[in-house]
Amino acid sequence: MSVTKPCSSCGYGLALNGRFCPKCGTRADRKAEPDSQSQPEPLNLRILYIMVGLLLLAVLFPPWQTPIEETPEFLGFHFLFSPPSEGALRSPILHSIQLLTIAVGGLYFSWAFRGKE
Repeated sequence: MSVTKPCSSCGYGLALNGRFCPKCGTRADRKAEPDSQSQPEPLNLRILYIMVGLLLLAVLFPPWQTPIEETPEFLGFHFLFSPPSEGALRSPILHSIQLLTIAVGGLYFSWAFRGKE
């Protein structure tokens, strides 16, 4: 008959020389903690607002490309309602890359500059 002690997390009987609980996997030498849920770190709202603003600008100023019948040439950023030349098209690939880059950059910066307490 072996001597056991209760697990600090689940109460399962642990061997005195055991390092981990075979039922829940908790370290045996860990102190019992009160049931407190760790709160996720909040994102920095200022950075999120900047990201939303940049996304709106990306929608209003998409990248344009030449019409299909002309030699392909990237025309750059122009206001959504005033294409740079007659028949110019909004480049869906470049616009998607632009929006994705801004979104990922905004999420990174909101994580990097999150408010730590």
